[in-house]
Amino acid sequence: MSEQMVYWGIFIAFVLVMLVLDLGVFNRKAHVIKVREALLWTAFWISLAMLFCLGVYWVKGSEKALAFLAGYLIEESLSVDNLFVFLMIFSYFGIPPQYEHKALFWGIIGALVMRAVFIAAGVALIEQFHWIIYVFGAFLIFTAVKMARSGEGDVHPDRNVALKLLRKVMPVTNDYAGGKFFVREAGRWVATPLFAVVLVLETTDVIFAVDSIPAVLAITTDPFIVYTSNVFAIMGLRSIFFALAGMMRLFYYLRYGLVVVLSFVGMKMILTEWVKIPVGLSLGVIAAVLAVSIVASLALPHPVRMVIDDEAGEKEDPAG
Repeated sequence: MSEQMVYWGIFIAFVLVMLVLDLGVFNRKAHVIKVREALLWTAFWISLAMLFCLGVYWVKGSEKALAFLAGYLIEESLSVDNLFVFLMIFSYFGIPPQYEHKALFWGIIGALVMRAVFIAAGVALIEQFHWIIYVFGAFLIFTAVKMARSGEGDVHPDRNVALKLLRKVMPVTNDYAGGKFFVREAGRWVATPLFAVVLVLETTDVIFAVDSIPAVLAITTDPFIVYTSNVFAIMGLRSIFFALAGMMRLFYYLRYGLVVVLSFVGMKMILTEWVKIPVGLSLGVIAAVLAVSIVASLALPHPVRMVIDDEAGEKEDPAG
């Protein structure tokens, strides 16, 4: 127990240091994140995750390292799919580009806390009531079916319960007020749209966590591995957002790859008593499915694009 506490303490201290450096040093002034800067940060966070994976291998062995890598791949892939939602939220509120990083930063702060709560609850439920693992597995399959049938769908921030509650508690101004969350107007405190954006991001992440946490718990129930894989994925989410903001719709088939991955891990949980799937095999299946979906997205024509072209009587673009 004391050894585990040391690992947790070191990791939490590392995360806090990185968050302070992020907001207090590297992004002290609000600015538009360029693609080159975002790509460099993306490479930085992926490299850190891989170094951490090597550390897990050295300290805890190959099985834990493979579990971390599988969890990281699942979480990162689900996060990329969820970037569409972030785009829609930012578009709805008309947030200036220079404040997008700050909104995502504080959204991730909340996500780190909520993921810890969700993971602790999930692990406790599995340990106390083993049958709950079948419920998680069935839920993942249900999520996969829903994802396959719904497509990209629409996001309606105006229907967000937390946002409605905020508007009842205090007025929300139309001015971003230099990136502040609250300002005084006519002698009273009012919220800015930036605070409303963060609030919607935080509550939306709860929905994301309900999908992703059971998926990682299908790989391992070690809280340290589950949480660290989640943290590294969501810490790098902002840079991936800015790097892929203009290209995310190219990854059309990623959604269907995620459908297969969620179905696979759901069945893995349901059949856990009868079929033991090694972590290495799970990682191979997940990596292969995601790789095929990404390659297919880049190599095959986008179906929506083809329909538009067909209706216009134009020739299909072989490059998609």
